[in-house]
Amino acid sequence: MKLRIKGNSLRLRVSPSEIKRLLNSGRIEETICFAPEQDEKLTYALECAPCEKEIAVRYRPQELTVVLSNDGARKWAGEEQVGIYGSVDIGGSQLELAVEKDFACLDADDADNADTFPNPKSGVSC
Repeated sequence: MKLRIKGNSLRLRVSPSEIKRLLNSGRIEETICFAPEQDEKLTYALECAPCEKEIAVRYRPQELTVVLSNDGARKWAGEEQVGIYGSVDIGGSQLELAVEKDFACLDADDADNADTFPNPKSGVSC
């Protein structure tokens, strides 16, 4: 799972095997460590839960979780839909959220494209 943070936006890109694990277990996560101390890390996660909103976010110290509705996650995983998008009110502004399928890069080699979705622009000429 890849995390991109830019300004007030957060995007997760998820591989086919990760989507399968998400649907089977209800949660996938990654952790990045910034120093040897136990509290110098950030865990970012994607969860499925029975909820009314299609996409939401939960923050706790050292953990950021994007939560998808069970129905929305299953629909997204089983269709050609690229992603689930939404925004969360954070008191005077919005946090933009995106969870997308991770497509193969057109200019990368096969090793870099392992466990990605086929790029819909593959083979398209300008």
